[in-house]
Amino acid sequence: MARVYLPQTQQENLRTLLQNIHPQARLRVGEVTLEITPALAEVLRAYLEPLARGEVVQVIPLEAELTTQEAADLLGVSRPYLIRLLEKGQIAHRKVGTHRRIRAKDLLAYIKQSQEKGQEILDALIQEDQALGLGYQP
Repeated sequence: MARVYLPQTQQENLRTLLQNIHPQARLRVGEVTLEITPALAEVLRAYLEPLARGEVVQVIPLEAELTTQEAADLLGVSRPYLIRLLEKGQIAHRKVGTHRRIRAKDLLAYIKQSQEKGQEILDALIQEDQALGLGYQP
């Protein structure tokens, strides 16, 4: 799992490249020319736009098995907290000997589920706020 960050000059070049990525465009690297399909354009934008903004990008195959430390780092939580989530059954995992392994797609499913739950809670709070007349009234 390599993390990628581009220096400022490469970010500028990448922004210029992104302006020219569209279906039927051609991408040439050395002797190889590749026609950009709509799906490829979408994938390239998904990975290159964050780099062009100066963000760090990490590409992980969905079937990759992560250690508990790698998974905790991706979630931005401590390893002991992640292990508690695993033990509660909130994130699917398997054991290899005494070690736990988490598939990247299971971790992403947990993240998506957590975000959806958070949005539901926020929506409920907004509705309650509006019902009580506590919200901003222009």
